[in-house]
Amino acid sequence: MTKSPPSVTQWYRHLDKGQEFHVTAVDEEAATVELQHFDGDLEEVDLDDWYRMDVEPIEAPEDWTGPLDDIERDDLGYTETEMTAEDWNRPLREDVEPSATEALFEDPGSEEPLPPR
Repeated sequence: MTKSPPSVTQWYRHLDKGQEFHVTAVDEEAATVELQHFDGDLEEVDLDDWYRMDVEPIEAPEDWTGPLDDIERDDLGYTETEMTAEDWNRPLREDVEPSATEALFEDPGSEEPLPPR
């Protein structure tokens, strides 16, 4: 049984079921808690039932967007930028000489290098 009040946006795990969910709303007047499971299912439980549930707070799952519909990448707050052609042509490791990566594209039976892929 949990003793903590439900916290909106907090993720939880059912200790007996293993299901993950987060609290989307708490209505004090109606004494209800709205939950959204990772698979997108919505559930409303009475506040009294909340305190009888065997749950623990957890960190948000790595891909916490699972239950959300039509979310835009810009809404996630990621700071990644788009890759340019120059980024793709750079070696993965900085300590690799460009001549070593060019050798990967050479045909051993030919003097001319193969065209880039």
